[in-house]
Amino acid sequence: MTETHELSIDQQVALSTAAARLKREFDGVFGKETIELFLHTSYDQFASRSTIPNFLPLLAERFARQRLQALAKVEGHAHDGKPTVLFLCVHNAGRSQMALGFFQHLAGEGAVAWSGGSEPGHEINPSAIEAMAERGIDISREFPKPWTDEIVQAADVVITMGCGDACPVFPGKRYLDWTLDDPAGMGVEAVRPIRDEIERRVRALLEELNVPAQH
Repeated sequence: MTETHELSIDQQVALSTAAARLKREFDGVFGKETIELFLHTSYDQFASRSTIPNFLPLLAERFARQRLQALAKVEGHAHDGKPTVLFLCVHNAGRSQMALGFFQHLAGEGAVAWSGGSEPGHEINPSAIEAMAERGIDISREFPKPWTDEIVQAADVVITMGCGDACPVFPGKRYLDWTLDDPAGMGVEAVRPIRDEIERRVRALLEELNVPAQH
């Protein structure tokens, strides 16, 4: 768990507020100890590589919420029946974020999608943000993050994009490998064809999952 003396007063207050929100959201599903453990370990995931400490409690809360939702599904507490897809690449900064953006935009409330990276970067690829904005999809608020066991276990389909042997393998999971160029360091002109191919594959995946595309 994060040592309290490493946190500023503002960060301590923000984490306490985040913990209170998560406790209300998961009341009756998880206890205080589990929620605080997930929040603080999520914080630690970002603290080691973030250059914006004031943003850390918000990132930790968002990631902890995702992890708790995943754990609820794994443990049988969530029964919404929606298919869950996990997009994985190396830095979780380009390909997997564009795929997540298209999937969430097209699936709406019909399915759940998450993303992660084997070596999460520090920020979303600016060219990917720009290319997606051209399609009316804003991924600028997303953030590179790792995957965790409960997130992989909760996924019905795991889509890998270039993480190779670093991608997690759990027996019984359905894996699809999408071979796509890595947009790291590319300008938006070079990213557009990758974006368009990702959209084509996401639409095909939704059709396969019997989730109607919203747009």
